[in-house]
Amino acid sequence: MFACACFYCVMSFGQIKTDDIKNLIKGKEAVVGMAVIYDDKCFTVRNRNDYPLMSLFKLHVSVAALNKMERENISLDSLTYIEPTQMDEDTYSPLRDKYPNQRIRISYRDIIGYTMSQSDNNTCDWLINFVGGIQQVEAYIKSLGIKGVKLNETERSMHEDIFNSYNNRATPLSVTQLLQAVEAGNILTAENTAFLRQTMLDCSTGTDKLIAGLPVNVRFGHKTGHSDRKPDGTQIATTDAGVIYLPNGKKCFIAVLIKDSKESDEENARIMSSIARVVYDNIISRNDSL
Repeated sequence: MFACACFYCVMSFGQIKTDDIKNLIKGKEAVVGMAVIYDDKCFTVRNRNDYPLMSLFKLHVSVAALNKMERENISLDSLTYIEPTQMDEDTYSPLRDKYPNQRIRISYRDIIGYTMSQSDNNTCDWLINFVGGIQQVEAYIKSLGIKGVKLNETERSMHEDIFNSYNNRATPLSVTQLLQAVEAGNILTAENTAFLRQTMLDCSTGTDKLIAGLPVNVRFGHKTGHSDRKPDGTQIATTDAGVIYLPNGKKCFIAVLIKDSKESDEENARIMSSIARVVYDNIISRNDSL
């Protein structure tokens, strides 16, 4: 069982100047929250709020699915079927677009790969059903000692009513804690940990978000989320979280979650990329080994 060895380190993160971050979000018509874990120290902004996760919750779903696979001795390359009735037409789904109106024989590796790297909504809901429902996903994440997360919705239910998106929510710190738990290698096998890491490194979404603020030679494995806008033009949420693999071999866990934004998509992404740049620059400027 994973022990939350580093979760007590919720303290002032001396390597990041609070004003640097606050200046980036000052005056924005959005609620911006963030968390960073580096060297077992934490830095948070507006972490007392929780934020809609949007597709970022696919990370939670995939971790729970991999755990069930391990308990049931199901390998990544085991094959299963996705039925046509399990493939919603009115949703984002690269797998459905590739195999329309077909019964698909597919490996668990590819189901999770589509879910994480391409943010496929249909494969995500298939994994939720595999785990036993969204409440089972939430229960597993909380069993790791991670608080500040609430999961009630599937991709299908969020598409049925956009306001349901508010029901899958978390604090920024809880997201970074999950990332840290996975990377510690204590909750999944080495094979599954490496596989999940690679799906995040292969992420094809959010190229203008956090990753845009990092040097091109720095590896960043992440998962993003993005909502539609309410009738008044407010975006429910846009999210990005992941692991920065630093040149010194250390890892920096970062999550930036934005909710109720009246800013443009481009401005929301710019806020994220700017935060990533500040975090990275502050860390490397205080580490001679980098």
